[in-house]
Amino acid sequence: MDRQLRFEDDLVSLLPRLRRFAHALSRSSADADDLTQATVERAIRSRDQWIPGTRLDSWLYRIMRNLWIDTARSRSRKAKFEAAPEEAAKVGADGATEASAELARVMAAMQQLPDEQREVVSLILVEGFGYREAAELLELPIGTISSRLVRGRTALLALIGER
Repeated sequence: MDRQLRFEDDLVSLLPRLRRFAHALSRSSADADDLTQATVERAIRSRDQWIPGTRLDSWLYRIMRNLWIDTARSRSRKAKFEAAPEEAAKVGADGATEASAELARVMAAMQQLPDEQREVVSLILVEGFGYREAAELLELPIGTISSRLVRGRTALLALIGER
């Protein structure tokens, strides 16, 4: 298979994971969609910078994180925007199942975590990255990753009433 087609196929297969990470960063479905789209656009424009044989998902997560940081900085300079409450936190009156109610509760609690804890919790507990991979992706020492994960997990458990 030609290198370009393989890149595109791999990119498409990672879209659900990218969208989930975008959602964890942005706390908004609309912002997550925009961030995912911007990430894909940048990845396609910069595909020559990706080194075949390395992890495409890590490269894409780094692009997404950098785009999100740029967006957050821009918003804080404007000092006027606050993300809308997340739709996942709403439990419909149509008798949502116990699983979807629990998911909504956890998602609402995730949104209350500080950005740096939410980012690490999302990468390690939701996306399944290892500590070392998350440390490389976020360009942080493993000790910092471990500390943020412990604090994030403890806060998350407290928020959902498990502690």
